[in-house]
Amino acid sequence: MNSFFERRYVIAGIFITIIIILLSRLFYIQIIDDRYALYANNNVRRQVIQYPARGPILDRNGKILVQNEPFYDIMVIPKQVKPFDTAEFCKLLGIDKAGFDKRWIKAIKYSPSLASVFEKQIPAENYASLQERLSEFTGFYSSTRYLRAYPDSVAAQFLGFIGEVTDRDIKRSGEYYRPGDYIGVSGVEKSYETVLRGQRGVQNLMVDSRNKPKGHYANGLYDTAAVAGQRLTSSLDINIQKLGEKLMQNKVGSIVAIEPSTGEILCYVSSPTYDPNLLVGRQRGNNAANLYQNPYDPFLIRPIQARYPPGSSFKPLSALIALQEGVITPSTTYYCPGYYWAGNRKIPCNNLEAHGLVNLSIAVAKSCNGYFSMVFQKILDRDGAKQTEATFTNWRANVNKFGLGTKLGLDMSGEGRGNVPTPLHYDNIYKQGRWRSSTIISLAIGQGELLATPLQMANLECTIANRGYYYKPHLIKAIGTQNIIRKEYTERNYVGIDSQYFEPVINGMQAVVEDGTAIRSRIPGIVMCGKTGTAQNPHGDSHSVFVAFAPRDNPKIAIAVVVENSGEGAHWAAPIASFIVEKYLKGSISTRESGITPEYFMNANKLPDISKYKGKLSPADSLKKLKQDSLLLKQKGLKSASKKSKKDTTTSFLATHTIRKKDE
Repeated sequence: MNSFFERRYVIAGIFITIIIILLSRLFYIQIIDDRYALYANNNVRRQVIQYPARGPILDRNGKILVQNEPFYDIMVIPKQVKPFDTAEFCKLLGIDKAGFDKRWIKAIKYSPSLASVFEKQIPAENYASLQERLSEFTGFYSSTRYLRAYPDSVAAQFLGFIGEVTDRDIKRSGEYYRPGDYIGVSGVEKSYETVLRGQRGVQNLMVDSRNKPKGHYANGLYDTAAVAGQRLTSSLDINIQKLGEKLMQNKVGSIVAIEPSTGEILCYVSSPTYDPNLLVGRQRGNNAANLYQNPYDPFLIRPIQARYPPGSSFKPLSALIALQEGVITPSTTYYCPGYYWAGNRKIPCNNLEAHGLVNLSIAVAKSCNGYFSMVFQKILDRDGAKQTEATFTNWRANVNKFGLGTKLGLDMSGEGRGNVPTPLHYDNIYKQGRWRSSTIISLAIGQGELLATPLQMANLECTIANRGYYYKPHLIKAIGTQNIIRKEYTERNYVGIDSQYFEPVINGMQAVVEDGTAIRSRIPGIVMCGKTGTAQNPHGDSHSVFVAFAPRDNPKIAIAVVVENSGEGAHWAAPIASFIVEKYLKGSISTRESGITPEYFMNANKLPDISKYKGKLSPADSLKKLKQDSLLLKQKGLKSASKKSKKDTTTSFLATHTIRKKDE
């Protein structure tokens, strides 16, 4: 009997122990460990990322430059996928079995239990038929995304483009981005990425066994709404931007126009350009590959990355420094016999023309090489030949104040510095103490090692137009509904020249247009002050250059135009600049006395002959070519231009072959 009772207690103890274990396990599963709750929730709940629309970009007058168009990605959670008709699914997506397998392996590799993009960028018109049957394929669902659209197909290099994030982008963002997300790759899209991208949202949906949505989980309590990116208002004027791109059709070069009173960039043309819509959609890769193969390099942002000797546009700057230093006055004269002796070197004047007795204003108007060579030597030799390096260092610092040889701080990545040579550069070539003002006399007329970007050239004109200061150039004038501009863009940058010294220089620049080399580009009713230039090119026609501002009093626009391989500045760059200036100031283009018309320049083809080149030159090839160019120029009796570093030869071969610049 006692044995019976003992067995009963043992059996009861076993059952009680089992019950306690089961209850403990149940408590652990339901209260402590949330994995099973997550598994259960995942069977009935789907978390859908809501992607925001990127902020639109407008021109200064509110016209749309870039907007958004919806498209659809097909997402997959591999662990939720059940057997289905693969052939039919491939037919709906427009892919083959090999394409399906490739996408499936990629999704599994990313994560069996997390959603990833299976097929991307399905247009709305193709998605309609797919949407009706998508619920038949458990584990697959759609996600709405947005791509960029460009109504007027302009300003490609300014706007930039977006692309899928890379592993590096994800890591650098602190895991903010996920595979399949889009990010700004270049231009404003890149510089203002954090403003344009917006904020993702999340929807938690309840689904049935057939993966059909059955409403929001917890009535949407845990949902968050996507926040669209902020709108950007740019400083561009779409009217002159369109005109500039048409005028530069079938040409290589750049146009930069700036409002002197604010530093806002009005026109930003890089030619050749491309239709930014080509870098959107499923053919983006093929289109990009074709553009990369273009030997004229449309992806090079010439306004800030191509570099040219400033030539004649530099002469006023040199004169202003001399006036401020007190080595000349506006009435200082020079008799030009058609050449200038710098030591034992004979420097020819423009086309060997003898200008006779000239003062500062006349020298600017006639672009007298002799006068400005004399000015340069006065600056460097004022303390004696032995102090050349010290006076040159001071001269260089004064040049830097105008924004040459430094980055101007544009709100876009990739800006170049140009080049203002250092004393060390000449020490390495000629040895310390063995070079003089006559050795580097080509700097006097903006040649030799001196290089500037079109943006820097236009900014120099802003400084002259403002009589001594400039605002840092920038491309965005407002974010969202507020005019939010960085403080640095509202501050005046003085160059250390008294305003009184600008008038004689401006008088000469006005004469250039009124009755000088740019007379064909004179604008009825508008006083434009400018300077023409020609950049020699040993491999073809010279490059055409023109800089200007208008009107003379209370200037509204400053401009720099470079047309590569097109001859003298007066023939191509100056007319193009005058059309842009008149269009901006008047809203239309009038009939000119010279008979020039915008249509003639729009239809002209000045693309350089590159049949002798096998594609674009590499930086190393460019260095070799520069050495060959130097020898060729020496044979012509000209001074070698510059010894560029490998870092500075990454512009297009057309730009790197810009060696020298002379004036008409």
